[in-house]
Amino acid sequence: MEYDLIIKGGQVVFRDEVKNVDIAIKNGKISAIAETIDDAAVKIINAEGQYVMPGMIDTHVHICEPGRTEWEGFVTGTKALAAGGTTSYVDMPLNALPATVDRAAVRSKLEAANGKNYVDYALYGGLVPSNLDKLEELSDEGVVAYKCFMATCGSDIPDDFTNVDDYTLYAGMKKLAELGHMLSIHAENAVITDRLAEEMVKKGKITATDYVATRPVFTEVDAVKRALFLAKETGCKLHFVHISTAEAIDEIIKAQNEGQDVTVESCPHYFTITTAQFEEIGPVAKCSPPLRNEVEQEKLWDKLIEGKIDMLTSDHSPCPPEMKHSDTNNIFEVWGGITGCQNNVDLMFDEAVLKRHVPVTDFVRMIATNPAKRFNMPTKGEIAISKDADIILVDANQSYVVKKEDLYYRHQHSPYIGRNINCRVTKTFVRGNLVFELGQGIVGEPVGELITYNAKETALV
Repeated sequence: MEYDLIIKGGQVVFRDEVKNVDIAIKNGKISAIAETIDDAAVKIINAEGQYVMPGMIDTHVHICEPGRTEWEGFVTGTKALAAGGTTSYVDMPLNALPATVDRAAVRSKLEAANGKNYVDYALYGGLVPSNLDKLEELSDEGVVAYKCFMATCGSDIPDDFTNVDDYTLYAGMKKLAELGHMLSIHAENAVITDRLAEEMVKKGKITATDYVATRPVFTEVDAVKRALFLAKETGCKLHFVHISTAEAIDEIIKAQNEGQDVTVESCPHYFTITTAQFEEIGPVAKCSPPLRNEVEQEKLWDKLIEGKIDMLTSDHSPCPPEMKHSDTNNIFEVWGGITGCQNNVDLMFDEAVLKRHVPVTDFVRMIATNPAKRFNMPTKGEIAISKDADIILVDANQSYVVKKEDLYYRHQHSPYIGRNINCRVTKTFVRGNLVFELGQGIVGEPVGELITYNAKETALV
């Protein structure tokens, strides 16, 4: 047999071990794995001295097309994902216009996405107060999960995303349990965080540290506990997005131990930027939930090292630079979202695997295997025969400094600019197609394909 591609001599990261083996790829699939593969191939790549691992599946990305393409479109966003070692992503239902909360919006999003993605992609559907009767049609359109905000979100713009009230959360959970779907939740107490922010601004306290103080740890923990209680009542599967505190993770673990179907993600910025550093970096580091102090950050690291965090995601939430500026230096006026998906893999590999000695197999579970399983992507997430050849090469012997000009985002701002990272993604393959190569950049035309989930078909199995 002549293969399309053979990757030779790398340290291949499997589910439970790392082995020095060759991988052969044919028709976009992993076709052979052996100590040595000497068959012919259209292309042979020497990966000696590098880790060969499944590409990241980033299940928390905000691509703002259509409607707000000037924030971030599919082309620029997925170039950044590919350059950072992500091979599949799930697009959030907000920031684009219209928000992805009904059939028409899904089709509008898919029309806009067609032919523009450099990596594979799936869609979230939204849960908002106005679409309880639209949840099933979103399922019929193939969304892989649903997302809601317990924190305040949205704007006065028609078709923008809005947060849930308690009834919508309860009724939505009931319906999604019936449909066999998972609900992902942004968990912060809206009333308390909003009021604290109002009080802070009235006092003229408008710094980054003041902003963090208006979203204290307990407001995340409270929302997590309430959501878990409603999920227990309704039987809804839950996933908590961008959790920033160890105390909230403890509540989620408690629910897991009691038999609830619930998982949790966190993001690189919560492990790598503190409140004090936010004050130094400025508005590009504003996000919600906020960046925590050193003590809380170390507690979060403890949870990751203990294996209590199911997955890592970027929560890539870009915007134009003017939205990160306030003439009065009022942090409450600027957009809350971090542009960062290009540094998911290298930054966390450096911080977790190299500096804190987290096993690379655990790292791969968090960035690929667990997301694939939780978001119903059975052909992805690990290096194994017949799986999609979504593969990245990571060189742990290279260091570099993140520079603005190297970022593929539509707007080249990021809190990681100027940061030294002690590894590099050198190649990214999507179903065997080389889409990024260090030194060359993005390769070829967009090859990304849509990933869908049929909940009704799964329920019949």
